[in-house]
Amino acid sequence: MDSFELNKIMGAVLGTCLALLSLNIAAGAIFSTHAPAKPGYEVAVKEEAKPGAPGQAAPAADEPLPVRFASADVGRGETSAKKCAACHTFGKGEPNRVGPNLYGVVGRPKASEAGFNYSAGMKGQKGNWTPEDLDHFLLNPKAAVPGTSMSFAGIPRGKERADLITFLNSHSDKPVDLPKQAAQAPKAN
Repeated sequence: MDSFELNKIMGAVLGTCLALLSLNIAAGAIFSTHAPAKPGYEVAVKEEAKPGAPGQAAPAADEPLPVRFASADVGRGETSAKKCAACHTFGKGEPNRVGPNLYGVVGRPKASEAGFNYSAGMKGQKGNWTPEDLDHFLLNPKAAVPGTSMSFAGIPRGKERADLITFLNSHSDKPVDLPKQAAQAPKAN
């Protein structure tokens, strides 16, 4: 290869580098970047009105527990229990998982499942798991038992809680009699 060919190859390489450098400078001038005043993205979240705020109606209260038990269904409760199955078992003699086995939990003393290490908040609870206690606990576990290690957010729908308690009650050697009351028709004015 003679020197003329080598000069052409080197000229092409240098010309390409010069063209790329020119394009980079031109793009930087057209599309300038600037640092944001506040790093990150702002996520717009609709604020919920606080109960009792002016112009706001109070949230609808759940029906009484006996009324919800009257229409509760074990099948729907089994479907709801799938949320719990990641941490709990429901069969007699099944092992504890992240949470204790829930066989016979309705009517059982609180924090009493053998072989399970309960949190200090749960160990401080006294009495048995009544349907009312379970309903309150399933609504918001962290509020019902401060210091619990249960990270479940809760079940806001009262009818779903009643279905789940009915399902849990059916998984017991001695099911508790759940209080049932027919729903009353609204009174006409």
